[in-house]
Amino acid sequence: MTDEQLLQGPIHPVHVELGATFAPFGGWQMPVSYAGVVAEHTSVRENVGLFDVSHLGKAVVRGAGAAEFVNSALTNDLNKIGPGKAQYTLCCNESGGVIDDLIAYYVSDDEIFLVPNAANTADVVAALVAVAPDGITVEDQHRAYGVLAVQGPKSVAVLTALGLPTEIEYMAYEDAEWNGVPVRVCRSGYTGEVGYELLPRWEDSEPLFRALLEAVRAEGGQAAGLGARDTLRTEMGYPLHGHELSLEISPLEARCGWAIGWKKPTFWGKETLTDEKAAGPARKLWGIKALDRGVLRAGLGVLRDGEAIGETTSGTFSPSLKVGIALALLDSGANVAAGDEIEVDVRGRALRCVVVSPPFVETNTK
Repeated sequence: MTDEQLLQGPIHPVHVELGATFAPFGGWQMPVSYAGVVAEHTSVRENVGLFDVSHLGKAVVRGAGAAEFVNSALTNDLNKIGPGKAQYTLCCNESGGVIDDLIAYYVSDDEIFLVPNAANTADVVAALVAVAPDGITVEDQHRAYGVLAVQGPKSVAVLTALGLPTEIEYMAYEDAEWNGVPVRVCRSGYTGEVGYELLPRWEDSEPLFRALLEAVRAEGGQAAGLGARDTLRTEMGYPLHGHELSLEISPLEARCGWAIGWKKPTFWGKETLTDEKAAGPARKLWGIKALDRGVLRAGLGVLRDGEAIGETTSGTFSPSLKVGIALALLDSGANVAAGDEIEVDVRGRALRCVVVSPPFVETNTK
């Protein structure tokens, strides 16, 4: 896909103005970095950072019994939450593969707002449309809303400066106003830090981003791009679809069994996943931390005593730990445990590493 074919978010000109470097991601032209990945990562961990993630999908399911319908399809149990709450969940196929992982906003019993990953939005919408009963509509609203993420210890101060609500429970949201325009504010994020995700209308995203950036800079923070987003989420062990979750990688293999409502009467893939749970997954996601100097990336072989036991799914340099880290699917039959020494094949060199139970650093979301 050429740059001309890539989609652009509602504030692309601002990223150009800020001197961002760009890369394609999920069919969109995304800002990777402004001041450097390490600086932006550190800003989020120590102060605050501002992300434009408007490439994320948006869809709304409406009609009498919309919540009940969505609950019969997606894995997590919407009955555990209610209006004003949000929930991490998975859209699986009948063989237990993951079409996408997403956030469901419970607006009312008759309206559920979904935020899938950019590249999978159409697939999620199509899967729901295919089985939606009469009276239930599923509308793709991908370019109706922006998504701006304010993440880090000083995120509360940033929202307060703009008069936006901050006294919100983790994974809850409020529909608010900023300068007379609507914006949904959710206490959520993908960094492991205290933070908020804001959903303004597409056309309101640029002025809100500019105001947020001014407040972020006043707190010693800065804009952050896709590069820092990836290093931050990898340190937390958060899965990324296409890496730790996919049609070939089940929720149980990716340690996402907690996002499955096992007691629900139905959800897509329930029979297969229930059988997998009983037997135990063939692979399991682990963290890997380098003991020697070396760069860890996705797709590297993991060995113990020369025997192949798995493969890395993501890898990066951890700005917090200042070592190479990776996530890897390791064979359950290998009986690995946290603290075990293993090797990663980096271009023919066996890099000494240790197995870690994610996250690599402390979680501060709450």
